[in-house]
Amino acid sequence: MKLNHNYSSLTANYLFTEVAHKVNAYVEKHPEKEIIRLGIGDVTQPLVKCAVEAMQQASQEMGTREGFHGYGPEQGYAFLRQAIQARYAQWNAAVDQTEIFVSDGAKSDLANILGLFDVDNIVLVPDPVYPVYVDDNQMDGRKIVYVHGNRENSFLPMPDPTIQADIIYLCSPNNPTGAAYTKRQLESWVEYARAQDAVILYDAAYESFITQADCPHSIYEIDGAKECAIEICSFSKIAGFTGTRCGYTVVPLCLERQRMRLNPMWRRRQTTKFNGVAYVVQRAAAAVLTQQGLVQIQKNLDYYHNNARVLADVLHRAGIWYCGGENSPYLWMQCPGQMTSWQFFDWLLENCGIVGTPGAGFGACGEGYFRLSAFGNAEQTEIAAQAMQQKLMECFG
Repeated sequence: MKLNHNYSSLTANYLFTEVAHKVNAYVEKHPEKEIIRLGIGDVTQPLVKCAVEAMQQASQEMGTREGFHGYGPEQGYAFLRQAIQARYAQWNAAVDQTEIFVSDGAKSDLANILGLFDVDNIVLVPDPVYPVYVDDNQMDGRKIVYVHGNRENSFLPMPDPTIQADIIYLCSPNNPTGAAYTKRQLESWVEYARAQDAVILYDAAYESFITQADCPHSIYEIDGAKECAIEICSFSKIAGFTGTRCGYTVVPLCLERQRMRLNPMWRRRQTTKFNGVAYVVQRAAAAVLTQQGLVQIQKNLDYYHNNARVLADVLHRAGIWYCGGENSPYLWMQCPGQMTSWQFFDWLLENCGIVGTPGAGFGACGEGYFRLSAFGNAEQTEIAAQAMQQKLMECFG
């Protein structure tokens, strides 16, 4: 028997596992201290009323002979795909229902979609980056090249025509930096992908946080994107479905490489390896995309946006450079005092009782930076902000 030795190239621990180990060790040593977690990528606000009511009604249906649903369509129920299609229409992005595939979340599809591509393809990844993009491809043994994000380009790296790439990862708004590409910037990426005959894997998990008019919610707002891009999205951050699990992937019918169409390829993959998302969950997701549902989830999004403003105010007053927060629940700050990411992690934990996420865990270009999350409780975020401001001004003001 032979094992997949590509796993030996991975780091020993997933970033957030390493953070948890350090926090647990600190809590064990200091049980009397309260910890405020600003490193989480998980939501904290409960599901909105319309989603809960839709799940309750669907559950009752499942208890009747007439309303029972067994295996559902692997591509998703038509009622949810219609709702997703209507959402794209609001952005003037035309998407056919047959191009929409409902899934159990973006993280799964980001990994599974790689099954459509040979391992000999070159993968282009922005740095800093959500770690699973790199890990997924390392597990398969693909070659990975990077484009560098930094303070000078506001952590929005642009394509380099001298770099050859077959698969391109883009995440906007970005995790971890919170930076969001403008329409013109995405046009450059689409032009680059078409020139390279590459395919963009566009992670739009945080699109609901966009507030700037010139930052697209979907890459399909860009002319020509349907010929070179697959878009992957999730209800996790839009509507708090992190514990409910629902997302979707859009694979355009016109997307073709080597005389093979990727849409039927993905459909074939899903019908073989996926049994679909629960009917109850899909009813809740469809309810979220109604007019009433969008109003309700906006209240939760505003809650997180306000947390972001509270944290941004602290960084501004302390004179610390940062990006994100406006179109994203994440703020990406430069570590004060020329500390490394992990040094600042320890400093923040020991001096303020606050947990964040070291930028070095997101790639080499993340060293010296730090991610703060606005997904926490508002009251605790206020307390954390006050503690941070006091200590930052004392030590670095």
